[in-house]
Amino acid sequence: MKVKVLVIGAAVLVLLAGALSYVYFGGKASANTLASVNGEKITVERFSQEIEMIQEPTRGMLKEDPAKFLDILIMRALLVQEMRKQGSPPGKEDNAEEAAIQEFLQKKFPSPPAVSKEEVAVFYEMYKDKLEGKPLEQMAPMIEQFIGQQKQEEEYGRFLEGLRSNASVEINQDRLKGLAAKPADASTNTEEELAQALKSGRPTLVDFGSNTCVPCRQLRPILQEIRKEQEGKLEVLVIDVYKYQKLAGEYRIQAIPTLIFFDSAGKEVVRHQGFMPKAALMGQLQKVGIG
Repeated sequence: MKVKVLVIGAAVLVLLAGALSYVYFGGKASANTLASVNGEKITVERFSQEIEMIQEPTRGMLKEDPAKFLDILIMRALLVQEMRKQGSPPGKEDNAEEAAIQEFLQKKFPSPPAVSKEEVAVFYEMYKDKLEGKPLEQMAPMIEQFIGQQKQEEEYGRFLEGLRSNASVEINQDRLKGLAAKPADASTNTEEELAQALKSGRPTLVDFGSNTCVPCRQLRPILQEIRKEQEGKLEVLVIDVYKYQKLAGEYRIQAIPTLIFFDSAGKEVVRHQGFMPKAALMGQLQKVGIG
């Protein structure tokens, strides 16, 4: 069984921006200024242009929470300003800024911090029940690499927090709130509805996930299609793991989304962690007599 630890921080968001070309826009003050970073401006127009470059469902999630995307733009602006101070401004070619930021961070943090044998041993003891009985000697290199990456992400985070704490950042909160899109349909099922479905005499497909999880959002339209196509033959439910934490614990949910397939007697047949395309979902449903 794979160990999955989700670490979401400022540095991680910056690094994940690599394929998205989040370009900071500096210019004169404008009636549409959304934020000021040490006197340089981020406008509503630039914010809107950049967010439209992102693929769904991430784009929709960021539109619902525009403060998160603005934070990314602010952090990128601070990085570019720091690079200029150190005499290494990015070029003006397409993607030059992104490449320059990556090079800057790699030079500043060339390798992960050292990891002690004691840290590896402690991690192994904490998670050995999820490591399929593999001995410490076999798992030590992977654990050491994982802890090192975590430490490096923490270093990134402290560095960016330092830049932010020493910066003059002003945000027009009213304009930011005005950019927030209406949340997508986040209707989920209840614990009682799950119990009823498992007693319905029909096979049941349950998605344990969250509306703030990208692969969960990718699954929603697929599940809606299957629910409509298999109406009367299959129960399809979505359980919010944050709303029903106790239920998620009872079903041993360790990562989201987790899809669990139940037969007509309410017995678990198979489970899958992560996104699953429709064809694969239908293949699994055949195991419980659907399709």
